[in-house]
Amino acid sequence: MICYGPAVLDLADELVDTYADVFSAPPWNEDEETIRQFAARLQADSRRRGFRTALAQSEAGIDGFATGWVTPASFPKDRAYAQVAAQLGPGRVRELLTGALEIDELAVRPHARGRGTGRALLTEITADAPDRRAWLLTSRLATDTVATYRRLGWHEVSALPGTQTGVIVFLSPDHPNR
Repeated sequence: MICYGPAVLDLADELVDTYADVFSAPPWNEDEETIRQFAARLQADSRRRGFRTALAQSEAGIDGFATGWVTPASFPKDRAYAQVAAQLGPGRVRELLTGALEIDELAVRPHARGRGTGRALLTEITADAPDRRAWLLTSRLATDTVATYRRLGWHEVSALPGTQTGVIVFLSPDHPNR
C-alpha cells in the first residue's frame, strides 16, 4: 500500500513505533531523542515534493515501511547530504540524485525479515520513480544492510578517490545511470 503526502500522518504513531523497534537495535542503536526527531521529521517530510510511504501490514500491524521523496535540484546540506556530496562531487550528484526518488527510510520489523518484506517495500515505493531513477544511502557499518541492498540488485556508487565517508550511496536496480 502506498500513501502520498500528509495522508500518512494518520499512521504516525505506528510508524514511530516501527521505527523505534527497528532502529533502536544494533547496528543503529538510536536513542529516544533520535526517535522523537524521526516523528518530527515525518511531519515535515510529508510535505516534501513527491513524498510517499510504502507500507507492509499484517494482523500484527505495520511490519515495515519505506518513505521517500524527489530530491530537490538544490541538493540539501543537512543530515548526511554533505557526506554524499563530498563523495560524489557536484556533477555526479546532479546526474544521479537530483530529481530522482530518494528513499529516506526503510524499516522492517525483526519478525517480518527474511520474507521479502524489504524487497516488496522497495519495489512498491520505486515503481513510479521519475525516469526510473531512485537512490538511497546507508551506513558503511551496517554490513548486513549493505549486503541486503547488493543482493536486491542496488548498485553502489563509488566514491571519488580520497573522499570515502561513513555512508554508501546506492542506485536502484532500474536507475538508467547505474
